[in-house]
Amino acid sequence: MRLGVIIFPGSNCDHDMIYVLREILDQEVVELWHKDKDLKGTNAIILPGGFSYGDYLRSGALARYSPVMESVISFANDGGFVFGVCNGFQILCEAGLLPGTLLRNDKQKFICKNIYLSVSNHHTALTNQIISDRVLKIPISHGEGRYYANDATLREMNQNGQILFRYCDEKGKICLPMNPNGSVENIAGISNAEKNVFGMMPHPERAADDELGNTDGKVIFESIIKWFNI
Repeated sequence: MRLGVIIFPGSNCDHDMIYVLREILDQEVVELWHKDKDLKGTNAIILPGGFSYGDYLRSGALARYSPVMESVISFANDGGFVFGVCNGFQILCEAGLLPGTLLRNDKQKFICKNIYLSVSNHHTALTNQIISDRVLKIPISHGEGRYYANDATLREMNQNGQILFRYCDEKGKICLPMNPNGSVENIAGISNAEKNVFGMMPHPERAADDELGNTDGKVIFESIIKWFNI
């Protein structure tokens, strides 16, 4: 695979993502600057976490208009694989590539901690290697992570299998006390209807190295690689 990782002014998880993909998973990685319009022959695009443009206006609102996003939108509309983590998820929602939006956390505080995820759809590029009933422990780090979509959109997303991850307890029970930010239906990660654009608020790249004592996030990247090799 030839993976492109986009770097925006304010990105702070770009090199974490590059390290996991290049050093741990032995993939070819191309670093794409936000002013690049050429995606340089990549067959998958990843938007990492951070605080693009300082999160002015609202998270992802300015990055959505970066020159590189014109190419990303065209790439996605042509069926190309695009994955956004945290701020990357916010940018994809702002760009209209994913439904819904990310709002301020319900308690108006920045949250940085480990959470648990339940997988709602095991048949996607992000989840195909996650065994049934496995619960993932992955960190979150955000101030605007409260996912919201209207009732009609949520109904359609549920019917289409677009909801990938939900916040849960360590045994996989989806419940309100385990919802860290007030996201509707405990939603932590989604896809578009075509299943080629994905976004999630938790950071799998921060849980993919033995040195960190947690590799639960690694299986998400292994799923992506497997998907491309099928």
